[in-house]
Amino acid sequence: MNQTIFHLAFPVTNIPQTKAFYVDGLGCIPGRENRHALILNLYGHQLVAHFTQDILTSQKAIYPRHFGLIFSQEKDWQEILERAKNKNLEFREEPKTRFVDSLLEHRTFFLEDPFYNLIEFKYYRHPEAIFASAESKEIGDRI
Repeated sequence: MNQTIFHLAFPVTNIPQTKAFYVDGLGCIPGRENRHALILNLYGHQLVAHFTQDILTSQKAIYPRHFGLIFSQEKDWQEILERAKNKNLEFREEPKTRFVDSLLEHRTFFLEDPFYNLIEFKYYRHPEAIFASAESKEIGDRI
């Protein structure tokens, strides 16, 4: 199969805590690991948690930096939401529906890992909105 997958590297300060959140919490499949990094399979995409001694701090808001997944089936979005709740993961923003009754309507929630990395999970009611045309100027919440 010739499938392109997404790769994202992000900072962490503790590999065991990273495994607890991403593997035990989100259900990622762990890959290679050493004391400096951990490779994770998140729905077929490669995340690499890199150890840093830098002081990591929380963003004031969800913008400008976060990453996440867009689910094509609402039931899959609901399943990861229920898993996050059942595993007591840290919600940065509770589940909500944005842009109600518009082409851009979608369900979303944000989690924050122990290292202040923000992860968004979305489901669009209208799949064509994922890459909506340039005529639509709505992107994110007004800051």
